[in-house]
Amino acid sequence: MIDLTLVGIGTGNPEHLTLQAIRALNAADLVLIPRKGAAKADLADLRRAICAEVITNPATRLAEFDLPLRDEATPDYRQRVEDWHDDIAAIWAQIIAAHPVAQKVALLVWGDPSLYDSTLRIAARLRPAPRLRVIPGITSMQALTAAHAIALNDIGAPFAVTTGRRLRDEGWPAGVDTLVVMLDAGGAFQAIDPEGVTIWWAAYAGMAEEITLSGPLSETAPLILTARAEARARHGWIMDIYLLRRAPPPVLRA
Repeated sequence: MIDLTLVGIGTGNPEHLTLQAIRALNAADLVLIPRKGAAKADLADLRRAICAEVITNPATRLAEFDLPLRDEATPDYRQRVEDWHDDIAAIWAQIIAAHPVAQKVALLVWGDPSLYDSTLRIAARLRPAPRLRVIPGITSMQALTAAHAIALNDIGAPFAVTTGRRLRDEGWPAGVDTLVVMLDAGGAFQAIDPEGVTIWWAAYAGMAEEITLSGPLSETAPLILTARAEARARHGWIMDIYLLRRAPPPVLRA
C-alpha cells in the first residue's frame, strides 16, 4: 500500500503553496507530473518550476506522463468522463508500479482538490487503495474574489457554485442571487437574462497572466468573450472563473 498525497497548488502561482504543501512534496519519493500536449506545455512547465523551487530533498523523483484524450464520440457526457478517469487511473498505476521503491507519491493539483477537482475520483480507482491525504490549496474562488477585492456573498445570503454546462442547460438556480461559475467552455452567461446582473470575471486568476473584467453583464459579456478568445489563442489554454450577482427583488412593504 502506498501513501498518495494530493497537493493543492492554488491557481499555479508558486507563492500559493502552503508550508504544509512544501513539506509534503519534500517528503514524497515520487511526484507525478501530467503532460497535456504541446498546446498546454506550460502547465507541465509550471509544475516542474514549482518542484524545482520548493523541493530540496535529493531523493524525491519526478515522473511525467501524457494524459489520455477524452473520447468525445461517446454520446453520454458522464460516461465519457468516467471512461477518461479509468484511463488516467490506469496510467497512474503503471507509473507507480514502475517505481516499486516509491512508498510516498504526490500529485500537484490545481486549486483545492477537495472542492471541484476530479483527482479524488481518479485516486479512488487505484487498487490496492492507497492511503489518501489531501492538502488544500487556495481555490479559484478565493483567487477570483481577491483579484476583484469583493466578498463572495452578501450579508447573510447564500450562494451557489455551478458549471458552465449546467448554467447553459438549466438556467439560474432558484433561491440564490449569487453564482460562481466554473468549468465554462465559454460564454455560458449568454444564456441568462442580463437584466440587473453584474459579472466579475478572471482568467489565470492569481497568476502573472491574470486578466480581470467586471461590470454589468449586458455591457461586459462581449468584452469577456473577446478577451477570452485572445488569451486562449495566445497561451493555447485558458482557466477562467466568474461570479454573477443579480440585484435581489425589492422588498414589498405594507
